[in-house]
Amino acid sequence: MKPRIINIFAVMLTLMLASCNPGEKKLTEEMKANLAKFKEVTLTTDLNWLTSQEREIISILIDAAAVMDDIFWMQAYGDREELFAKIGNEYARNYLKIHYGPWDRLDNNKPFIPGFGEKLPGAKFYPEDMTVAEFESWDDPDKTNLYTIVSRDSEGKLKTVPYSEAYREQHLKAADLMRKAADLAADAGLKKYLTMRAEALLSNDYQPSDFAWMEMRESNIDFVVGPIENYEDQLFGYKAAHEAFVLVKDPVWSAQLEKFNAMLPGLQAGLPVAPEYRAEQPGTDADMNVYDAIYYAGDCNAGSKTIAINLPNDPEIHLAIGSRKLQLKNSMKAKFDNILMPIATMLIDESQRKHITFDAFFENTTFHEVAHGMGVKNTINGKGPAREALKEQYSTLEEAKADIMGLWLVTKLYEMGEITSGEVMNNYVTFFAGIFRSSRFGAASSHGKANMLAMKYFADNGAFVYQDNGYYRVNLGEMKTAVESLLGRILEVQGNGDYEAARAWIESDGIMTETLRRDLSRVNDAGIPVDIVFKQGKEVLY
Repeated sequence: MKPRIINIFAVMLTLMLASCNPGEKKLTEEMKANLAKFKEVTLTTDLNWLTSQEREIISILIDAAAVMDDIFWMQAYGDREELFAKIGNEYARNYLKIHYGPWDRLDNNKPFIPGFGEKLPGAKFYPEDMTVAEFESWDDPDKTNLYTIVSRDSEGKLKTVPYSEAYREQHLKAADLMRKAADLAADAGLKKYLTMRAEALLSNDYQPSDFAWMEMRESNIDFVVGPIENYEDQLFGYKAAHEAFVLVKDPVWSAQLEKFNAMLPGLQAGLPVAPEYRAEQPGTDADMNVYDAIYYAGDCNAGSKTIAINLPNDPEIHLAIGSRKLQLKNSMKAKFDNILMPIATMLIDESQRKHITFDAFFENTTFHEVAHGMGVKNTINGKGPAREALKEQYSTLEEAKADIMGLWLVTKLYEMGEITSGEVMNNYVTFFAGIFRSSRFGAASSHGKANMLAMKYFADNGAFVYQDNGYYRVNLGEMKTAVESLLGRILEVQGNGDYEAARAWIESDGIMTETLRRDLSRVNDAGIPVDIVFKQGKEVLY
């Protein structure tokens, strides 16, 4: 009987596998197609010109960055190990790594693994059962603090928990690594920053280390680390998510940007809006530099990849000193070559394709980041910082402002004779082609919604023509006018802290039109990558 029993179990196992295989095969096919949307790019650069101590510092900082990755998984999804234990399909697991969870960040956060519901807009920053009304009626001065999570106490009441307590084990580990790197640093600015940033992880007070980062001018290495951006909190936009970049300076390209900081107050004073909306003066004691990125972790690595940085976000630092603008040249070039140019060839009129250049893409991206430090940070009517007044709508409107003000700044600098690398038409056509690239990030992305907002405004104001042959042609004069008026409208909504106006505008215009959807389908069908994904780490650097 024993052989017979074994045979019965074998048959049962075969039947079970057969019943499961169709679903598994379908999942595999879907995940392979999803992974094909991303072009793998190796993050590396020449480290030979650095000292042996600097190369060792980079190795340590990569380890500290990996800790930020662990924390972001906790904030975005929860228990990563439990999730991966449920998913045996290797292609699905790889796609989970790109999106830090089972929700596709480039497809409006739709779940791509069977059995998972919608992504919580508040991620893991708030209790799952908390209502907006409960939060808003709750009296706690720290509830809007960037560096606290909201949970429940033993009686079920809401309470705030500082990040330094919520992620204490991880913060201790990262702080130890950063202090170890600081001990090796010959550059005084890097040593001070790493020491103070390590302390910030333990104290929950980040502003002193942000000031130290602003003072760090000469270091060949940069390390952006900690809870920084608030895109992940789509419930209120209050909570900062953890991330890290490890960067190596490009001194030649950096030198080309040095002159622009001194011009910012004059450019701020000339913004196309009433005086009260441009009365704030951006600090000029800041710098612009160009880097090669060699490691991304956490929030900045989730879904679409960041190609430039403007930090700190603290409006007090913006007004006192300014902000640092870091351009990630190797990541930028990878997106331009593999995504923007192929899209432009498909959608932009042949007569205007000569205007799509990497220099224009670099300038547009650079001044997008400059623009984040300009405009209006605090409402003009006593509603406090614009970020708080506009809540979850702030990120989309701020990205739209940076896009449009960046193009406005480039235009003015051409008129002033300060940019002479090409012609302003290059920047306008390159920007317009870039709308199609960023719109593919979807309506769940602040950047995606910002581009759709601009596309709708440009369409309404004749800034481009959609021709019968399926190609777009930019009207330079009309686009210049539209850029100026759109910038003024955004600054007024921000300065007024008008939440309802922002919400209604974004809900109405920050959406995918049928024409845009059709053209993006053409791009997708052509197999053009949606974004890049990184092969990175010590194994590709050393």
